[in-house]
Amino acid sequence: MAGPAVGGDLRILGVTKRFVDFVAVDDLTLTVPKGSFFALLGPSGCGKTTTLRMVAGLEEPTEGSIFIGDEDITWAKPYRRPVNTVFQSYALFPHLDIFENVAFGLRRRGVKDVKPQVEDMLELVELGQYARRKPTQLSGGQQQRVAVARALINRPDVLLLDEPLGALDLKLRRQMQLELKRIQTEVGITFVHVTHDQEEAMTMADTIAVMNAGRIEQMGPPTELYENPRTTFVANFLGQSNLLTGRVTGRSGDDVLAEVEGRRVAFPTSRLHATGEAVHIGVRPEKIQISFADDTASFDGHNVVDGVILDASFIGVSMQYVVRLPWGQEVAVFAQNIRRDDRLVDGAAVHLHWDPAHTFALDASQDADAGAALVGEPAAEPAVG
Repeated sequence: MAGPAVGGDLRILGVTKRFVDFVAVDDLTLTVPKGSFFALLGPSGCGKTTTLRMVAGLEEPTEGSIFIGDEDITWAKPYRRPVNTVFQSYALFPHLDIFENVAFGLRRRGVKDVKPQVEDMLELVELGQYARRKPTQLSGGQQQRVAVARALINRPDVLLLDEPLGALDLKLRRQMQLELKRIQTEVGITFVHVTHDQEEAMTMADTIAVMNAGRIEQMGPPTELYENPRTTFVANFLGQSNLLTGRVTGRSGDDVLAEVEGRRVAFPTSRLHATGEAVHIGVRPEKIQISFADDTASFDGHNVVDGVILDASFIGVSMQYVVRLPWGQEVAVFAQNIRRDDRLVDGAAVHLHWDPAHTFALDASQDADAGAALVGEPAAEPAVG
């Protein structure tokens, strides 16, 4: 089933969608390269599902244009567009077996000999042996693969996935993430995946667009968004961040120097995303190392702050600590579960230190808690989400 990318880039140009009392999508412009796996990530109500529905033809934009390659599909009927959609609900036909569910689109187009194509597609999704079973006889993950096969058999230029894994349990969802990525790589078709799940987006997508209030906060490869967020919303929504209030004081080579409550902190110039002196100094919890206050170990140019452990939680793959800093702020530290140190208990005085290269700085005028309360929200969202 492997093949070259078909169609062309999906281009959304200046698209706005207004409803009676609010703007769901606000002057959105982005390009999804053909053959890529692209994720629209954001909380409920951010505009990601509305964007998907406009590409599918299920909603009309108030302003702007949508192209696939050189074809303007802005006002085309849904059935005239070279796109197919996979929904969270699967929407399989319960009275048809798996073979006929997948063959449905071909038969509707008048294709006479559907058997070779259906068998190839069922092999692609590793369900060849289940061809004559009914959907109710399959697991949730298998039903989702049938839905993907039914959508892909028509060879759309773009496959739209609307929270496709939201109904699955955690273990099965993670398995399906890898399956969908494998399928996309083999068929070479553009996948546009809408999700609120940060891990899901980072696992599968080549490029992620983080949406908030109808606009794109930041777009790029998963590693770039995670390691070098440009806004507090992205820093908090895509994973977890510790944000310390600081002030830029100068430069040293390729590093920016700042002060946080009298402590010197350094970070790369490429990770400074503010124009004024006042900044939020950010570091991810897993980047921080813990040492004891009475240790004599060298920190080798690391950023260092002292604190007291308030809480230690064992979650299997890691230990998670809450540490109170001298000025009262609490930060999170994640330590990989390799060797537990029995001295790291509530009340222990510690030093926290991390590589300046793992530090970023954001504009202090932004809300330090933006996006944090939205992490882990339910998958379900209204059609305008």
